[in-house]
Amino acid sequence: MCRSIKTLRRPDDPATDEEIRAAALQFVRKVSGYGQPSRANAAAFEAAVDEVSVASRRLLEALVIR
Repeated sequence: MCRSIKTLRRPDDPATDEEIRAAALQFVRKVSGYGQPSRANAAAFEAAVDEVSVASRRLLEALVIR
């Protein structure tokens, strides 16, 4: 879906908070259809980016990498 989002699951180099947030931003942009939301939608957009970032961090921390 979002081809510009790079894989963040790296056993020898954990993803940084900045990388996770950038991926979350790309995802929310794709889902919402907004590159930059209007002021009326900015709070909802930012909340979604925050939630996706948290969920992504949780996922990366829970994955078992062999």
